[in-house]
Amino acid sequence: MSDLRAWQRMASLVGDFEPGTVSVVGAGPGDAALISVRGAVRLMQADVVVHDPNVAAALLDLVGPQAEVECFPGEGEGREGTSQEGSVPARKARDGKRVVRLLAGDPFVSGRGGRLCAFLAGAQVRFEVVPAVSAALGASATGGIPLVHLGMSRTVGLVADVGGGDDGLALDFSMLAGMDTLVFPATPGEMERYCERLIEAGLDARTPAAVVTRATRPEQKTVLGSVGDIADRLAGEGSDLPAVMIVGPVVRMRESLEWFERQPLHGLTMAVTRMSDQSPVLGAALQAAGAEVIEAPTIQLAEIDDYWPVDQALRGVGQYHWLVVTSANGVDALFKRLEAMGLDARALAGPRIAAVGSATVGRFVERGIRPDLVPGEAVGEALAEALIQRGVAGQRVLLLRSDLARNYVVDALTGIGATCDDLMAYRTVCPESLPAGFLERFDAGEIDWLTLTSPSSVANLVKLLGPERAERLKAIRLASIGPVTTKAIRQAGLTEAVEAHPHDVPGLVAAIVGAVEALPRRPR
Repeated sequence: MSDLRAWQRMASLVGDFEPGTVSVVGAGPGDAALISVRGAVRLMQADVVVHDPNVAAALLDLVGPQAEVECFPGEGEGREGTSQEGSVPARKARDGKRVVRLLAGDPFVSGRGGRLCAFLAGAQVRFEVVPAVSAALGASATGGIPLVHLGMSRTVGLVADVGGGDDGLALDFSMLAGMDTLVFPATPGEMERYCERLIEAGLDARTPAAVVTRATRPEQKTVLGSVGDIADRLAGEGSDLPAVMIVGPVVRMRESLEWFERQPLHGLTMAVTRMSDQSPVLGAALQAAGAEVIEAPTIQLAEIDDYWPVDQALRGVGQYHWLVVTSANGVDALFKRLEAMGLDARALAGPRIAAVGSATVGRFVERGIRPDLVPGEAVGEALAEALIQRGVAGQRVLLLRSDLARNYVVDALTGIGATCDDLMAYRTVCPESLPAGFLERFDAGEIDWLTLTSPSSVANLVKLLGPERAERLKAIRLASIGPVTTKAIRQAGLTEAVEAHPHDVPGLVAAIVGAVEALPRRPR
């Protein structure tokens, strides 16, 4: 299904977002992918988004460029009460805007959503509530600890700080101690007090307990113990982050049900040097294997000075026997020129099409074209050999490539009698700088692996880092997508940890996973 059709289908499922409405949306427990379909669509439809500072940044990427985006509370500010928090959404809704108030976790489990909706109701502002996976449920799922389990747990008690301080509702620890499972989203200090009170109320100090920090995120960590010693174990970890504590016999189920932290790349931080619009493909594959992914694009595309040769070739594309495109960027550049000339995919009906790499093939397929030739390996040598075997001698070939493409294919084809028009369709340039977030993690020594997908990504990375920082690359495992990139890595005085085979994103991820499973992880 195309992106447009998928969007239309999702929008039809969730219904209209009426102007003048505040949609109170739960962002979920941390992982952006766990937001509901309705919540994601509301973010896309919104005119105004007011969000908590700790929601996943990827969720804000769903917001349209026309929308106003505001963080509450602001940098360095404390929360100033429900009326202050609700005033901005209410005012914007009265102006006829479609407003999303994006709250961490689930709106009606955290307690804040209920207070906010009560304020909106009192102000006579129309609202809706979009539920989400709560922190407690997220920690249970990715912690491998079911809250309810046959023969082990039928009653669950959720104890949450609803942000109201002393609200007059004293906790009955005697009642809590009689429940099968208890869940406490809290800070380590609060957890220690809860455990002390539970033991005083008669709960056996040997009752299993688990604390899950950063639940559902790649950096999730679980500490196991008992009600009597979990506080000491947490102190040994040195974490003061809010987390979720689960108490009860169900904690023992983790031994057999743990899955999230067993993912092959869990706990590792991967930096992806592809361009921002291409990195999600590789990033998603690494995240699916459990890694935390940071973008560090080292390449940008730029226009070429003169498109006349490319346009002329495309107007007469029927005179060529083969059209060769070696990258997804080349496919984009090709169709950009066709569109500029008022043409579409039908203009390419004449020549056969050769594409290098699965990403390039995928981009053609998105345009309704299935390439006639895809070499077994995504390198120029394999492409040239495949074309020669197809009888390209004496035929005309149009190659659309970047300014940095190697000459091997052209030399090999002209050497056997083919006529090649090798045209630059786009330029690759070095960005002005690397993202500040990446440099911060790099300087702190928190990057475990760095993926490199072209010789220019290697050269630009070294240039952007500068001599002192570039020296630190020797302490990071480098993953190369193929032999040409590997050669560039070695020429830069570095050493690749793995090389992908096949030379594409799945091959790169498989190579990294294989190496991680065979090598000890670098200690923090």
